[in-house]
Amino acid sequence: MKFYPYKRLNRPITVRVTSASLKLPDGTRDRLDTSAYSTPQRTVALGVAQHEDWVSARIGLSATLPPGATDPDAPWNGLRVLAVLTEGATNVRSSFDLRQDAPDSKEWSGEVEVFRDDHVGRASLAVHAVATVGGVAGRAIAETDGDWTVDVAAEEPLGGLRLDVKQASFSRSAREWLRPYADVPWVIDASGRLPLVMINADIEGFSDLLGGDSGGIENKVHELLVSQMATDVWTAVFHSAVGDLEVEPDGSPVFPTDWRGEVLREMLPDVVPGLRVEEALRQVHHRRTDDAGWVELQTRIHYAAVRRAGAGKALANVLRALQQLNREDSA
Repeated sequence: MKFYPYKRLNRPITVRVTSASLKLPDGTRDRLDTSAYSTPQRTVALGVAQHEDWVSARIGLSATLPPGATDPDAPWNGLRVLAVLTEGATNVRSSFDLRQDAPDSKEWSGEVEVFRDDHVGRASLAVHAVATVGGVAGRAIAETDGDWTVDVAAEEPLGGLRLDVKQASFSRSAREWLRPYADVPWVIDASGRLPLVMINADIEGFSDLLGGDSGGIENKVHELLVSQMATDVWTAVFHSAVGDLEVEPDGSPVFPTDWRGEVLREMLPDVVPGLRVEEALRQVHHRRTDDAGWVELQTRIHYAAVRRAGAGKALANVLRALQQLNREDSA
C-alpha cells in the first residue's frame, strides 16, 4: 500500500470508452462501432476497421470521480482530470485534459488523440485527478485502479467476458439441477461469482468439435458453435445483471461492482444507443420494472449479444468455407 502525506480520495476513478474513430490519409474519419472497444477487457482495438494507413485515432472517454471529489469543503482546489497515454516501446507519454460535464458534477469527459507514427503496439491509458493540496500544486488525489489498453493493430478487443466453463454428463451429473437439461448441448448459470457455462458431454463428438483442432470446415463450424454459445451467454448475463439491481432512494438503479456492472457498461450502448450508460441503465430498469417497452427491448438485447459474440463473422467464415468446398467438389 502506498501512503501519501496529504488528503486523497479513497476510491478509484471509473473510466469508460464511449467512442473511437480513425482519421484516414484523405482527411476523412471512419467512426468505429462499439465492437472496437470492450469495457470488461479495458481494451480498444484500432485494427477492427482494417485500415493499414490511418493517421490518428480519436478515443472518447467518460470518467466518474469518487464521491467527495467536488465537494465545496474538499481539502483541495484547482481540480483537473487528465487522461494519460503511455507506451514503453516508443517512450511516448501524452496527456489530455477532460472537461467537467456540469458544475459540481462527478462526470468528466473528453477525447484522447492517438497518432499512428508514435505507437507500434499496445499503449496504456489511465486517468488521474490532480489538484492543489496544502498549497502544493499537481498532487494526485485519485486515479484509475487499472489501465485501459489501446492496441493499434488488433482487430478485436482481446479476451472477452470472463467465464467459468465446465463439462459434465448432464444425465448422470452429481449436480442434480443439470439432469432436466440432458437433451441440450449447454446451459448457463449467471447467478455466481462468474458466469458458469456447462457443456453437455453426453452429446457424442460435441466436445471434440468445440476443441476446434481438426482443421478444415470443422474449424469453421467450431467458430460458429462458439459464437452461438457466446450469444446465449451475453444474453443470459445481461438479463441477470438487470434483474437484480440495487436502487437508490429516488428509484435510480446502481451499477453493480462485479462482472454484472462490466456487462451492463459493455452492452448498454447497443441496447439503448445514443445515451450515456447511466441514463441507458435507468431507461432499461424502468422498462423492465414497469412492463412498458420491455418486450420491444429484447431485439436490441439480442443484437448487442450477437455483436459481442462475433456471430456475423463466424457465419460468414462458414459460408465461405462451404462455397470453397462446393467449388472443389465441382472441379
